[in-house]
Amino acid sequence: MSQTKNFNLPDLGEGLPDATIVEWFVKEGDVIKLDEPLVSMETAKAVVEVPSPFSGKVLKLSGAAGDIIPTGSVLASFELDPNLPQRADGQDTGHSHGHPAPAAAPTPPPLPAAAAPVAAEEAKPAAAERDDAGTVVGAMQSSNAVHAEQALAVGGVKAVPAVRAMARKLGVDLSRVPATGTDGAVTMADVKQAAANGTAKLGAAPAPVAAAAYAAPAPAQVSAPVQSEARTPLSAAGKPMRTQPPGVVAKGQPEPLKGVRRNMARVMADAHSKVVPTTLNDDADIHAWLPGNDVTARLVRSIVVAAQKVPAMNAWFDGEALTRTLHAQVDIGIAVDTDDGLFVPALRNADMLDARGIREGVNRLREQVESRSIAASELSGYTISLSNFGMFAGRYATPVVVPPCVAIVGAGRARHQMTPVMGGVEAHKVIPLSVTFDHRAATGGEAARFLRAMMDDLALAS
Repeated sequence: MSQTKNFNLPDLGEGLPDATIVEWFVKEGDVIKLDEPLVSMETAKAVVEVPSPFSGKVLKLSGAAGDIIPTGSVLASFELDPNLPQRADGQDTGHSHGHPAPAAAPTPPPLPAAAAPVAAEEAKPAAAERDDAGTVVGAMQSSNAVHAEQALAVGGVKAVPAVRAMARKLGVDLSRVPATGTDGAVTMADVKQAAANGTAKLGAAPAPVAAAAYAAPAPAQVSAPVQSEARTPLSAAGKPMRTQPPGVVAKGQPEPLKGVRRNMARVMADAHSKVVPTTLNDDADIHAWLPGNDVTARLVRSIVVAAQKVPAMNAWFDGEALTRTLHAQVDIGIAVDTDDGLFVPALRNADMLDARGIREGVNRLREQVESRSIAASELSGYTISLSNFGMFAGRYATPVVVPPCVAIVGAGRARHQMTPVMGGVEAHKVIPLSVTFDHRAATGGEAARFLRAMMDDLALAS
């Protein structure tokens, strides 16, 4: 009798309760092998390709592209094929956003760490249908070897999820982009170059030269032109490579929030229910600035100076335990606005960076956010945050403090105002500042001294 198994949506390493289906790489009735790409899922922080945990026939797919699946819910059902390789019982997958783990020797028996899950599994009564535990996925562990995530070929195009997401954002047809990466993979640079020169626009008729260049690395595909003709302008599988931001598709009717915006809604609601916010506003006079000052770098430096003078604002607060943690380092969360929603990556050790280091760090974070290649670990753990909304518009604001942080700084649009001086008035350029703090953890005096320290540092010529 054939054995069936359910695969539950794993914890994708983001700490989020759900994820959105972007693209299925199989359909019901297909036969898939262990660790082959099963589905692409969008979380609040990344587009992740989820590999198949089994080898066998796909009986059911729970949802279509755009559907939201709660973590732990059934994602797919399989009929196992005993003639194909399967993962050992109790052997979980691994996950890594950083460097790949070193491969273990292939011959020894399974590691002792897997003993506990195996024992727990054996304690359960035997059943024809067994559910897969919602485990973390990413770098796949098969037997005792760990294989890092790599570019996977879908419809003849090899690329990692972040590259696919960037291609869709820039309106680039990956099937028409010359690949320069390892083993014929399309790289981020390839996509950006194609977008810049306009040679691979979505929906445009493919040029014969481009088709020939695409077919050259793999002559075997020339005999199967039907595959390329069946592709839609969106992707090889005919599905969007990333879910659309709210409002892009549906007009005048409700639609569920997805991905980044869905997480943003949760975070803001949680912060509103927990924090006791109070905001102070003032203007920093930058009349003395010399040419060439970087506004963002100066704002970051002023936050560092103020945090060192008033440590209570560079802290975490636990409202349940009523404990406060003061930090020696200053890690600043930099708010980055995107079409998908708000990201807040962390500029680590800002207190050790000069103006050039700050600018390079901020540029790197923005680029990683835009390409959706930023690691989840870089989107948390900051000790205070900065929202430079003035680059768009607005003077003052009441930015939201997200626990466990105690404070956030908002910088408005710079303007000129008449300032009294000895013997008359002068037009001075000023930057409006807003400091919101959690009044459970910091006093009004501490917040005012923090703001004063920022203003004093920003008043310096350089």
